[in-house]
Amino acid sequence: MTDRGLEEAIRAADSVNRSRIPAERILTGETVTGIARVIPRLDLCGENHQATGVNETDLARAQEYALLAALLTRAPDKAFLQQLAELRGDPTLLGVAHVDLAEAAAGAAAGEVEREFFELFIGIGRGELMPYGSYYIAGFLHERPLARLREDLAALGIERVEGQYESEDHAAILCEIMSGIAGRQFPAPAGADRQMFEKHLAPWIGRFFTDLERAEAADFYRRVGTLGRVFIDIESEAFALAE
Repeated sequence: MTDRGLEEAIRAADSVNRSRIPAERILTGETVTGIARVIPRLDLCGENHQATGVNETDLARAQEYALLAALLTRAPDKAFLQQLAELRGDPTLLGVAHVDLAEAAAGAAAGEVEREFFELFIGIGRGELMPYGSYYIAGFLHERPLARLREDLAALGIERVEGQYESEDHAAILCEIMSGIAGRQFPAPAGADRQMFEKHLAPWIGRFFTDLERAEAADFYRRVGTLGRVFIDIESEAFALAE
């Protein structure tokens, strides 16, 4: 399945509280409300649940996670880059990150971004970065952090699709999971997004995005790193204020 990308920019609000994603900053048009259409890797046990009763803030959060998931899964093609170039933002940290990503997309060639993605995440033997929770937390792949994640995903009825080679603690998959929970594509209980974030993302994914900003091979993806770091900071602050 090919990426559909984003058809329209994230719209800016006149007044923003930095601790939350403003309701006005949501994607319209062909939005990623069904994350499996973008990254068909995780399945739900049982029937496919459709999002109902999602408030605009959580929808915006879900779409922000979906955007990061799509960018960390594979290099954007020409069409996706063109859609990213239409992103707009207001004078907040997140808005500026959107604008910077749009400018990078407007000046990027798909082939160059594909090579950059390869050097960063694949490489000959391995890429410059290892975007896995187990690696950042325990220093090795497939360690206890992944086992704990799988236990929690099983409790939510989420399992890997057959043939998916990436482990569930990959940054893209965790962003996909958070998108599904926040957007209620996954039948998770109230507070599941906070529990998932604090237990399985907060301990490491901010460091990963910072490393992506500073990676030697990163040019276009330096802006992805900034966007991810800023958004994770906002999520962390919002969950802290909710205590």
